[in-house]
Amino acid sequence: MTRRILIDPVTRIEGHAKISLRLDEDGHVADAEFHVTEFRGFEKFCEGRTLAEMPGITARICGICPVSHLLASAKAGDAILAVRVPTAADKLRRLMNLGQIVQSHALSFFHLSSPDFLLGWDTPPAQRNVFGLAAQKPELARAGIRLRQFGQEIIELLGGKKIHPGWAVPGGVRSGVDRATLDKIKAWLPEAFATTNLGIGLFKHVLETHGREIETYGDFPSMFMGLVGPRGEWEHHGGKLRFTDSAGQIVQDQIDPKTYASLIAEQVQTSSYLKSPYYRALGPQAGLYRVGPLARLNVCTTIGTPKADAELANFRSFGRGGAVTSSFLYHYARLIEILAALERIALYCDDEDLLRDHIRSDAGINHLHGVGVSEAPRGTLIHDYTVDENGLLTKVNLIIATGHNNLAMNRTVAQIARAWIKPGSTEIPEPLLNRVEHGIRCYDPCLSCSTHAVGKMPLLVQLVSPTGAILNTVARD
Repeated sequence: MTRRILIDPVTRIEGHAKISLRLDEDGHVADAEFHVTEFRGFEKFCEGRTLAEMPGITARICGICPVSHLLASAKAGDAILAVRVPTAADKLRRLMNLGQIVQSHALSFFHLSSPDFLLGWDTPPAQRNVFGLAAQKPELARAGIRLRQFGQEIIELLGGKKIHPGWAVPGGVRSGVDRATLDKIKAWLPEAFATTNLGIGLFKHVLETHGREIETYGDFPSMFMGLVGPRGEWEHHGGKLRFTDSAGQIVQDQIDPKTYASLIAEQVQTSSYLKSPYYRALGPQAGLYRVGPLARLNVCTTIGTPKADAELANFRSFGRGGAVTSSFLYHYARLIEILAALERIALYCDDEDLLRDHIRSDAGINHLHGVGVSEAPRGTLIHDYTVDENGLLTKVNLIIATGHNNLAMNRTVAQIARAWIKPGSTEIPEPLLNRVEHGIRCYDPCLSCSTHAVGKMPLLVQLVSPTGAILNTVARD
């Protein structure tokens, strides 16, 4: 018989979730579960819709990263039409995805996660948020907001609006860009670089004083997955899949995304609506893998831009010759990816290919199955569509980044809980609540759309005996 600690809800993430900590007979933390308690149902209600509608529909999955679903869906449509996307359209899609990475990573670091380690772990929840950060460090808070605004501005300039732009379509994009728009983006870059460098400097200082967090916030062996280019370079929209292990060795390389199901299996849990994908050949436990910024920097051979590659070299020193395995370093990886995105945006601002008029290829239904894979800010996003001969969807499978990371988040929570709960004790320490939640935030999970709780964090933790009696309860409104 086991006992169970419940943290409900988890906040300052995208969506609603709760955490269960299960204790064994001796009071040790046996395991942990991250439950997603909301149901969206997109896979089912998209059946019967037309292929052309899918980018616009699936972009509504999320208000924070609609671009990610928009682009992955358009790519699945490209595969079904069997078209070659024009060069201008491919680069414009990439530019919008880079804007998406900048705005989402800036939100995650400056608004959602940095209050924990910049204001202090034991700062009251009512103050440990972006408003508390603005009160103590107003210039930093403003710079973070401006950096996110820059990414959102790119999305709006290309797609017509910041949220849910129905701009990418199977075969290309709906509209192009002119020189004045690219010059407007280019003029904002110096400020964006300055804010990113400020964030990197701050977090390097945090790392000097957070050795325990580095060791206990999800520091364990696992596999890593992400897209890479043909020479193993950092990729965010095209390329092929690569799996690596904790030693930094390549396990699978240049895997065509359309064959993902041969490598990735999915399991479901009765207590959560979130899937638990795993590397099929090793099973659910040994096949645990991580995606997102930490994984992308682990799987790539190089980023391919000078400033980001210089930071990548320092980042990899935390791997001690192998992969960087601490999930606390997701924050550092996120900042390095902003730097990489800005460098690539600068290149696109001077790329005449983006000004070409040919931005869309037309075709009918040429295949009945298509897979679109793109890198969302939080990790690899897979859209898998099956259609009939009229282009109506008959089957939809979506694997989002948070699903890929589900098993890793469970293991992270368990590791933190073991470090903070005394075996045999019925006490539920307040510091545990703060740290377990931050352990989840390292992954920046996106469970539905733009749900951002600020202020006091509502929590309910119950310690239940093997007979079902409640031994202790901690509630925080």
